[in-house]
Order: sequence, then C-alpha cells, then structure tokens
Amino acid sequence: MSLSHVRDLIRLHTPFSVPENLRIHTDTTQFMDIRAGDCIAVEGRLFYVKGEEFEGRFGLDGEPKFWVKRVVDLNDGSVKILKLAFLESFTMHLGEERIRCFRSPHKESRILERTAGDARFMQGITLYDEAHNPVRVIERIAGKTFYDMVHDLPMDHETYYYEVFPGLFTHLMKAFYAIKDLHQMGEIHGDIRNDHLIVEHNTGRYCWIDFDYTYEWPGQPYGVDLFGLGNILLFAAGKGFHTLHDLKSPRSPLHAALSTLREEDFSLFFPNRLMNLKKIFPYLRETLNKVLMHFAAGAEVFYESAHELMEDLEIAFRSFLWEVPHGP
Repeated sequence: MSLSHVRDLIRLHTPFSVPENLRIHTDTTQFMDIRAGDCIAVEGRLFYVKGEEFEGRFGLDGEPKFWVKRVVDLNDGSVKILKLAFLESFTMHLGEERIRCFRSPHKESRILERTAGDARFMQGITLYDEAHNPVRVIERIAGKTFYDMVHDLPMDHETYYYEVFPGLFTHLMKAFYAIKDLHQMGEIHGDIRNDHLIVEHNTGRYCWIDFDYTYEWPGQPYGVDLFGLGNILLFAAGKGFHTLHDLKSPRSPLHAALSTLREEDFSLFFPNRLMNLKKIFPYLRETLNKVLMHFAAGAEVFYESAHELMEDLEIAFRSFLWEVPHGP
C-alpha cells in the first residue's frame, strides 16, 4: 500500500490532519516509540493510533498504558483497542502466601479465541507483527465500569440495598457464572477487579475485560480469581468498600460499630477492608454475609472452586429473588 493511499485513508476515516512525517510501524516491540499520529500495519490490516488507554487501577489513575493503543481501523473507520506485547511480573501477598503474578499476552489471546461469540467476555482477535509479537485487536465496549456505576449511585446504603441491589445481584450472578465457565475450560481471568467488569450502555449487560494476567499459586489454581470475585461481591453488597480508616472517623455514620469489630472481621486479601458487613448493616441477609465471611481473615474454610462459591451464592440469591439466572 502506497504512502499516499494511507494518507487518503486517514483523511477518510478520521478528523485528524495527516502528519508530515507519517510513520508506519510493522514491529511493535518498542511500543513506547509508537505515538498518536502513527500507524500500525499488521497482517494486512492498518490502524491509525489516536493515543493510549489510561490506567484505572487505584493509586495509578490517569497513568497512560503505553502498550494499549486507542486506534481507528483504516479498513472501515471503526474504533478498536490494540494491546501490544508487554511483559511484567510482581509478587502478590495474600496472608502468608506469596503468589507470583505476570502478564501473558498469549494467554489472553487463547481466552479471546475460546470465548469468541460469548458476550459475557470482551471480543477480539490476535494478529502477529513482523517480529512475531502478538497484537490483540479488541472491540471497544461502550459502557462504564462496575465500580463507577455503583459508586455514582446517589442514595444511602439501605435504600440501595432494598431497591437496587437485588437487580444488580442478578447481573452479578451471570457475570460470576461466566468466570465459573472459564474455570471449567481450565482457564483463569487473572485480574478480577471492579474496573474489569464493564456495564454496557445499550444492553445493561456485564462484560469481563483484560485477561492478560496470570499467576502461579501451587495447590490453588483458581484462588486469586475467587478472591477477586469476593472483592466485587463485597463492593456490591456494601455499595463501596468500608475501611478501618473510614470507620475510625468520628464523622462516619458507622463509627459507633467500631468497638464491635475484630481482626477476623476484615478481609484476608485487603486487611483494611471490612468483610463482616452485617456488623454495620444489620439488615444484610445472613446468607449473603456468610459468603463474604469466607474471604475474611477469620475464615476457617475458604472457597477452592467457583462451583463451591456459586452453590452458596445461589442460596443467598434465592433470598432476594425466586429464580437463579444462568448463562449469557
């Protein structure tokens, strides 16, 4: 494809002026060098780079993810996300456990292939550049994160719990079943967070994104995913997280409950987060609180599979609604 034709495609499909020195990358190894206004050519496809996605992880908000590019597909003008190969690793601390976590672009590519057509998961394909780096071409989802959706609800907890949470719980059950199905394939999500669950604007459907993390936890192959689900359930049931720091504030309406709290009431994963929500919200159903307490520091038994978790969640769910939802 000639450079003049590429320039014509940029003018046709974007409102941006064409850079005088247009750069077309066929090797994405040095992704930091790929900037807005450049193009990426891979397996006969051509993408115009608009910029980078930004980190939503708490404490890193607003940090650009240089390996994740916002692009326009110059074939049809559609907006896509390109995830380029980026390798990193770190150690996660869970109680006394030390768990090695790392990025695996090939693992995400495999899950994209295995969940193709399943609307409960983000959709995309993998192409390979001239250096054989995997380039994941992701369909952009119009929606907001589960975190933002719940966080932005303008109501007190009791109103939320009785009027909003039962319907939200229905969608969460479907999303949790999706992870159970993923585990039954022998796969893991690897980074289950409140901002990795997207609520689509048009359909209200919940969709999991970002599968490139994996981990090594001998004897607990699904353990990190399960704690991630527990964390989302905690956030949903509590309409946010309730930390020891917040409860210690005399201005907190929940401050009076502070004297009743013990170390075993808090999360094993995040020791500052209260898991025993019934101590601050006495109207919380015992069946739901029981599930949360499996993730607390004082738990004697932890969930070892999504099947075990869903068995207890079904009991909790039936206390809100008559029917347990399955499937997408």
